[in-house]
Amino acid sequence: MKKNAPFAPTKLNTAKLINGGKMYFDTVIDLIRNAKSIIFLQTYILKDDETGKMIADELKCAAKRNVNVYILLDGFASGNLQQSFINDLTSAGIELLFFKPIFKNNHIYFSRRLHHKIIVVDGKFTLIGGLNIANRYNEINNLKAWLDFAVLIEGESSFQVENYCNQVRLKTTNKKDEIKTNVEFDFNDIPLEDQCTIKIRRNDWLMHLNEISSNYIELLRNSKNEILILCSYFIPGNVLRRSMANASRRGVKITVITASQSDVPLTKPAERWLYDWLLRNNIKIYEYQNNVLHGKLAVSDQTAVTIGSYNINNLSTYVCLELNAEIINVSFAKNVQNTLQNIIEKECIEVSSISHHHQKNMLNQFFRWCSYQTLRFVLLIFTFNLKREN
Repeated sequence: MKKNAPFAPTKLNTAKLINGGKMYFDTVIDLIRNAKSIIFLQTYILKDDETGKMIADELKCAAKRNVNVYILLDGFASGNLQQSFINDLTSAGIELLFFKPIFKNNHIYFSRRLHHKIIVVDGKFTLIGGLNIANRYNEINNLKAWLDFAVLIEGESSFQVENYCNQVRLKTTNKKDEIKTNVEFDFNDIPLEDQCTIKIRRNDWLMHLNEISSNYIELLRNSKNEILILCSYFIPGNVLRRSMANASRRGVKITVITASQSDVPLTKPAERWLYDWLLRNNIKIYEYQNNVLHGKLAVSDQTAVTIGSYNINNLSTYVCLELNAEIINVSFAKNVQNTLQNIIEKECIEVSSISHHHQKNMLNQFFRWCSYQTLRFVLLIFTFNLKREN
């Protein structure tokens, strides 16, 4: 394979949608406890709160069973971990590394950011999604988890993700000790009706990888009937907006689920600045009401799903290392469609042309425009402290 060539699609896989909160972290713990050879964990945020300590304890137990554990964290978002927390992990034999920027100080972080949320176990199981490891993504202390999703993959694609995680690790450390699982698996016994074609997609602008951004454009171009998008920090760039408009003109029904509240102050007014454009192009908008929305996925024609860490904005397109899985399987896609439709019906409010018009005035429209223009500039140049939870 040529350097940075796309991963080939694989067919011998199963896929299961994992809801955020308890279901996700129970899955993570189950994977760690059953690991035999190797664990790769690459995530944007790992906090040393109750959830972080719980996962760290499981990883330390795995290391004591002689499982090789490799952790890679973003150098900015996870840069405030207590040294004692780090020492506990490394003294257990775990390799813990930080993805480093070109330049940083207390307010500015310049360069790429590791935005992955990946766990790979034994080259067989992979969790790919939008969840960081922290209390707010869990159901803990009587608090509801942020709305988020992941996919649990068993099969051939896990080999590809494991190799990719090791490549990112080696580039971060300049090491040359390629790591692979020593456990062999045969996936030929997966029943035909359960098999999912999966394409692992990456974004890393500096390394000329723009696969996830292109995948969204492909889904919009090839869709015949309907696309349903759930996305936090939804600020599409010009290219994707053109693709959405073209698809809508062809008669494709496009629905976007966005947040009604955001952990990033400027994001929500910036998103609302785009509502006029979305409504003019017959794109339906629903705002999730029950908590912060942090998920990132889309389903097209109840056939193809893309899910992972990629947000539809220029930060994910031009700054971050992102990883998504595109899953082509009717049963899986229908399950995702039904899950999102249920969220729309029970936990969202539609933003119609009438309701949006009633909420507009010159002052808030000016603030929305300023927020939008500010974020467009910031996302292309720097990432600041206000983006820590992205």
